[in-house]
Amino acid sequence: MRKSTIKAKLKQNQPVLLTTMHFGDASVFEMASLMGWDGLWLDLEHHGHSVETAAHLARASRVGASDIMIRPAKGEFMRMGRILEIGATGIMYPRCDNAEEAKQVVRWSKFAPMGERGIDSGNCDNPYCMMPLGEYIKAANDETFIVIQIEDPKALVHAEAMAAVDGVDILFLGPGDFSILAGIPGQFDHPKIKDAMQQVAAAAKKAGKHWGMPIFSVEHAKEVLALGGRFLCHGADLLMVKNGLEDIAKKFAPLGVTFDRRV
Repeated sequence: MRKSTIKAKLKQNQPVLLTTMHFGDASVFEMASLMGWDGLWLDLEHHGHSVETAAHLARASRVGASDIMIRPAKGEFMRMGRILEIGATGIMYPRCDNAEEAKQVVRWSKFAPMGERGIDSGNCDNPYCMMPLGEYIKAANDETFIVIQIEDPKALVHAEAMAAVDGVDILFLGPGDFSILAGIPGQFDHPKIKDAMQQVAAAAKKAGKHWGMPIFSVEHAKEVLALGGRFLCHGADLLMVKNGLEDIAKKFAPLGVTFDRRV
């Protein structure tokens, strides 16, 4: 059972930095892990990766120091066991509405007495029946982390109760969906977003938990850190490639090179 880089740093109140991985190429995960990122965010909510594909990507991430955090879709409680068995260090749960739903996430992600997760032991998280059962169960409960996303303005009133759930490690504000549901799509500097940040930060602090959100810039990171946030997610492989290609096009356009851009 791998020890979590993220949990170890958060216990010392150190900031952690993750990046998002869209591409299903194991070499990208391997490279980022070798570079020493704290965590890699693999999204199974919005992408078509199967659990089998996710297992290969998670395996590549284990070559280095990175944790791998996997997000299932809302309500996919049974799928969480398989996600953890393929080596996920963390579960990010989207669109959590209240403390009861957060408790259900814990029930399916943690072994008894914390939860009701089913046992197999024959996968890489044990690994492959090589750890004594009692040792494995304790390590799994101790080293995996649970991130609860607040993405609906209606869920803000439940932030304190969600943070107080035993087994929840991190509250995570999702500004994309939050801004759309709040009627301010993409306005991430809007007072409604700033207020949500304050409320999530206060709820996490009261419960002695951590919080975070996607980070848009170094200045934004400083703002989140000042509010006590330590769980920072910045960038994505897709955007890095897109921005790199656009930068090349911009540099070569003055030489008469043209691009038949379709969007």
